[in-house]
Amino acid sequence: MDSIHTTTPWPQRLLDLLDGITRFIGRSIAWLTVIMVIATCIVVILRRGFDVGSIALQESVTYMHAAVFLLAAGYTLQRGGHVRVDILYRRFTARRKAWVDSLGCLIFLLPLAIFTGFVSWDFVLSSWAIREGSTDSGGVGAVYLLKSLIPLMALTLSLQAIAELLRNLLLLMGVTPPTPQEEASQ
Repeated sequence: MDSIHTTTPWPQRLLDLLDGITRFIGRSIAWLTVIMVIATCIVVILRRGFDVGSIALQESVTYMHAAVFLLAAGYTLQRGGHVRVDILYRRFTARRKAWVDSLGCLIFLLPLAIFTGFVSWDFVLSSWAIREGSTDSGGVGAVYLLKSLIPLMALTLSLQAIAELLRNLLLLMGVTPPTPQEEASQ
């Protein structure tokens, strides 16, 4: 058996794994937007059409909204969807962009995500300890789950920041070539 096996270097495999996790979370959580629209329509129909209110259903929309924004932050980073003031950046070469993005991850993004996770930890633990529920009668009795989204956001954003850092380092070391999009912007 004389087949040639080309193995992917471990940094690329790690990058693919982290990107895959982020992509799975982002695509999965995106379905909550559909459920949110349906739930909101039901709330409006019940309230306007039948004069019936459901605090739990209204709060569930808030929970889903928070989940979409917090848990999709890493996916948004992966897709380049975060706000960027790129007056100079858009004219940079792929290597220069990789430097800027790497430094941004190391100096700003990772420290902020880690800080957010660290600072929110006790806040979330105390909520879990008392199984904090809604302050409204008939509301969702799981505020502790809502608060748990904060450190989860920090974790998912950190994982994708590491993936972005690794992607940029592989480009800077010449292990991977720039993507066609990066080359087109030069």
